[in-house]
Amino acid sequence: MDDFQLILENGINFGRGGDKPKREEKIKTKAKKKKYITGAHGSGSAKQKAKYREQRANRHK
Repeated sequence: MDDFQLILENGINFGRGGDKPKREEKIKTKAKKKKYITGAHGSGSAKQKAKYREQRANRHK
């Protein structure tokens, strides 16, 4: 009866058992890579987007 009362009070958690470290270095899209963000890979549109990103980042400084 004690286990049943514990479940009634706390509920059942079907989540993950333990914390696993997340992989932050894995990038799936080219748009998030540094060369594409800075416009260094040669595309004219990427250079223009990098210019706009830089302007947006410096807007409130």
